[in-house]
Amino acid sequence: MNATILIIDDDVKLSQLLVEFLGDFGFKVLTAARPEDGLKKLKQEPPDLIILDVMLPGMSGFEVCRTIRQSSAIPIIMLTARGMVTDKIVGLELGADDYLPKPFEPRELVARIQSVLRRTHGIDETQAKKFGRLEIDFPKRIAKLDGAIVDLTTNEFAALALLVKNSGKVLSRDRILEELRGLEYDAFNRSVDITMSRLRHKLRDDPKNPSFIKTVWGTGYVFIEGEDHDEE
Repeated sequence: MNATILIIDDDVKLSQLLVEFLGDFGFKVLTAARPEDGLKKLKQEPPDLIILDVMLPGMSGFEVCRTIRQSSAIPIIMLTARGMVTDKIVGLELGADDYLPKPFEPRELVARIQSVLRRTHGIDETQAKKFGRLEIDFPKRIAKLDGAIVDLTTNEFAALALLVKNSGKVLSRDRILEELRGLEYDAFNRSVDITMSRLRHKLRDDPKNPSFIKTVWGTGYVFIEGEDHDEE
């Protein structure tokens, strides 16, 4: 897979090990030990994916993630030595696409990278589609609401695309998690609800009277093509 990975982590030894390991899988790897250097490299040579450590000198990984998301939807996998659920939630709410606690097996990181890149580039629709006020340009990976571009993360767009491709069909949380993540999250599956909540907020979709995404309680979610439906 000819993809460029940017690692922002002050653990130089770990970064070097990952450069060699990921290189064996065909990835080009750039590294930065300081947040400001990572943000500079991001502008100079935009990567296909970013591996971002939470514990960084001077600026936390959460702050770096927030800064990146202000101008870019490049996929982000966050690394941390802390395994608290609250850290996972914060990372996902800020727009991270995946989350892997340290220590980890390098092969698992590769699997996560491949999964994120697949869903980033795996949409095969060849044209834009319109659903009432919502327009989705699949080739450009852009969503517009009332003609204005909606600032979606990679994962949010992937979630929207998944629902649209299965329009009218209820998708369980497990199915959505499997499609978007590729791997289980240790019993942490609130990521699906967090993603849907963020997506609804950006689409200005009222959960109590949805126009696009309807919750089927106890089951999952369904795309309703811009029609007016009440919650079940």
